Amino acid sequence: MPDIAWQRSSFCGGGGNNCIEIRLETGLTQIRESAAPGSVVTTTSGRLAGLITGVKEDRLGHSN
Repeated sequence: MPDIAWQRSSFCGGGGNNCIEIRLETGLTQIRESAAPGSVVTTTSGRLAGLITGVKEDRLGHSN
């Protein structure tokens, strides 16, 4: 099975080692930070979409 390439965020800028990378593998979404490529978070596309929507709508219940 070939290795699936990671895609960097368009907000990465400069291509350094401070980027969020994502890939789809067997129906799951994997996310990592380029500075720590060994630490991978795996989730479903639906849950990732919910997180992104929550961030955009400021619904995550954070405290200042």
